[in-house]
Amino acid sequence: MIETPPLPGFDVLFKSLVVPFRFPTTPHEYKVVPLRECSTPMAQPLCDTPQAAADYWRANIPGNPYFNPECECFVVLILNTRRRVKGHYLVSLGTQDTLLVHPREVFRLACITSANAIVLMHCHPSGDPTPSEADIRVTRELARAGQLMKIEVLDHIVIGKPGHTSLRELGYLY
Repeated sequence: MIETPPLPGFDVLFKSLVVPFRFPTTPHEYKVVPLRECSTPMAQPLCDTPQAAADYWRANIPGNPYFNPECECFVVLILNTRRRVKGHYLVSLGTQDTLLVHPREVFRLACITSANAIVLMHCHPSGDPTPSEADIRVTRELARAGQLMKIEVLDHIVIGKPGHTSLRELGYLY
């Protein structure tokens, strides 16, 4: 058997590269995120009308694994300066007639992604897209929060079966 002499400094290099992984003593949460192909700006749908936002909802939101058509679901569409959808996220799941929404959660991803504007959307499982007093109050609060952060709240769409209602068209956003 022929023995080759070790390379100079190999032991030091090997020991510095191969270090056993140790978990920290304090609790941590780890998440593995898959990399996906990014869409081009032309592939991003234009969302400049309430009808376009409702069409986006019907095409994309019911396919979300956390979406429940029997409960109110609150979704935020993230838009760029050209009113094209950069993405969406499901903020909150509620009950059949109640939904908790906080500005911190609504604007979190919008801030991270440098959104220019957002569209608020939620569904009414009853099928009646008429906004409640709570819907109107929350819309006004979120619009004020958006003004502070310079992220425009373009609209709040209430999705029903089969129609939808725009709170901007009803005059609740100014």
